[in-house]
Amino acid sequence: MLVFPGSNDDRDAAWALGALGADAQLVWHAERELSREIGAIVLPGGFSYGDYLRCGAIARVAPVMEAVRRFAAGGGPVLGICNGFQILCEAGLLPGVLRRNRDLEFVCRDVRIRVDRADTMFTRRCEPGQELTIPVKHGEGCWFADDELYRELESSNQLVLRYAEDCNGSAGDVAGVCNETGNVLGLMPHPEHAVDPLLGSGDGALLLAALVDAATEHVLTPA
Repeated sequence: MLVFPGSNDDRDAAWALGALGADAQLVWHAERELSREIGAIVLPGGFSYGDYLRCGAIARVAPVMEAVRRFAAGGGPVLGICNGFQILCEAGLLPGVLRRNRDLEFVCRDVRIRVDRADTMFTRRCEPGQELTIPVKHGEGCWFADDELYRELESSNQLVLRYAEDCNGSAGDVAGVCNETGNVLGLMPHPEHAVDPLLGSGDGALLLAALVDAATEHVLTPA
């Protein structure tokens, strides 16, 4: 679990993953190397470096990001949540950009998202077309890609999650995008805040439990 100055969902996500059987370790942004024993990397939500310049624009050059790139290049599972999604896009690990919400207002509420791809390592506990209720809380969550890039991503099946109800004006109602090889996923909704029905929904556990599965497999797979 990476921690940047301004991260504020790191401990929430670590707790949620722990509740699902993972041993989540917090890693400070200044670290240049990661343990060879890690099974997955999570970039949590928050306001890294105060969201100066653009959300994620400074975090993308943090020392730890080179280790993230190497891990992703080796097929390791990488999940970016909200600000983590913004960082991954800024770092070029995911396509598109995150812009100000269409109505220029901060959105904080439960939303319904549809699983367009249930064959990724992050969504394999879901069914195709399944709707999940997961909260969002962002002011710059409007994912954008120009027409050419959007068509390419649609053709390559990289648009994994969509809003069942438009909440920020994202192109194609996209809520989550993966890289070409499918081991890096970014999404604006916060699954770590939806792991217990007492919180309103347990649907986020489907995504995080799948990540735990993928992390275990990555550790057990010979290099």
